[in-house]
Amino acid sequence: MEIYMHDVLRWAHVIFAAYWLGGEWGVYNASTNVANAKLALDDRLRHMETAYRIDILPRSSIIWMLPVGFNMANDLGLSPVSGVWVTVVWVATAIWWCLIFAAFKNRGTKLGIKITEFDDKIRYFVIPSLWILGGYTLVTGKLLFVGDDVGGTYWFATKLTFFGFIMIIGLLLRYIMKDWAVAFFRLREEGSTPEIEYIFTSTLAKARKLAYLYWVCIASMAFLGVTKPF
Repeated sequence: MEIYMHDVLRWAHVIFAAYWLGGEWGVYNASTNVANAKLALDDRLRHMETAYRIDILPRSSIIWMLPVGFNMANDLGLSPVSGVWVTVVWVATAIWWCLIFAAFKNRGTKLGIKITEFDDKIRYFVIPSLWILGGYTLVTGKLLFVGDDVGGTYWFATKLTFFGFIMIIGLLLRYIMKDWAVAFFRLREEGSTPEIEYIFTSTLAKARKLAYLYWVCIASMAFLGVTKPF
């Protein structure tokens, strides 16, 4: 049986979606132990390290879904990114992933923090770009830059717009969890106090609500891609 590149891309898309959704669940569960005041500092740091190691998978999967998705949609004539620009997206994603991996390798250092902040800024460009690309098709029924009519097929444009929304939730989670860096620094210097422990528990409580919404949105986007209802 002949295997086509589109089939390989579909397989990769499934793998990235699985690691994204499953990885986020793993990070969340490891993080609950980080906020456990009954554990010793070393134990809490080990759970934090576990969360970091798990998190590299969903962080990677999120961005690799972009070139895979654009490539597959281009095969179907539904992507506003076509021709050589598909290759550009692949190369740009590879560079972006190198930055994410560099932040992971340098976690806990000033360099790692700076790289992570730059990673966040990249998302400030990617998110509105997805909204523009998807929104244009939803409003006009045509592909931006390409000009082709999508023939009433709007599921990919909807996915682009929805993906941008999901990335915002991810950004909010990252900003909320930055308070833990401050809490850990104070925990090392001052030891456990009610004030410091409150930073951990309150931050986790805020993140929990967003995490539930995050998981539902990821699962919904996967459903949209598989069923292609419109």
